[in-house]
Amino acid sequence: MAPVEGTDGHWRVGFTKFATRMLGELVEAEFKLAQGDPVHPGQEIGVVEGFKAASDVYCVMSGHFHGSNPTLDIDACIVRSDPYIDGWLYEVKGEPEDASMDALGYIELLEKTINRMQEEEHAEDQ
Repeated sequence: MAPVEGTDGHWRVGFTKFATRMLGELVEAEFKLAQGDPVHPGQEIGVVEGFKAASDVYCVMSGHFHGSNPTLDIDACIVRSDPYIDGWLYEVKGEPEDASMDALGYIELLEKTINRMQEEEHAEDQ
């Protein structure tokens, strides 16, 4: 999961592109919390079901649950087609856990990892 900071300390949290590939098309997302409920990292807050798998959703934030993405009720596939912008899962007002990485940081890490792997592969071929 990757949090993206919004305004006034609100963070939107969603799956990474890799996670969406493992899950497949999202069929349903259900959250157990009401708006304003306190949350903490590692807390199970809901469940998502995809064509390939079902998964519990754990919070990566400390703060208060601000709700799930209302778009998921209309088009749950947005999680896979646009995970970093419109396909977020839930919103929390608070702070992400220290180990969290925002979407841009995650994309940068992937690019560096892919480049390193390509360089290693190229070196092995020579």
